[in-house]
Amino acid sequence: MNLTKEKKEEIIKKFGKDANDSGTAEVQVALLTEKINNLTDHFSEHKKDHASRRGLMMMVGKRRRLLDYLRSKDIERYRAIIKELNLRK
Repeated sequence: MNLTKEKKEEIIKKFGKDANDSGTAEVQVALLTEKINNLTDHFSEHKKDHASRRGLMMMVGKRRRLLDYLRSKDIERYRAIIKELNLRK
């Protein structure tokens, strides 16, 4: 369910400015999206896992706030990350 170290490094390389850039909004959104996708698969099998569902909702809210921040600061970076991750907005 959790991200492996290799997968996390791969996402940071893809969306970050360099290999150590884990703090930019794009990297954080990409990592949250990967975790959300993993949890969504988990819920197809474990329908009554409400504690993890709460965690999922918190991650979705955090991703939404990060995307709102990115949209207010730099609309081009926002559009690029939305397109890259295939998010609806």
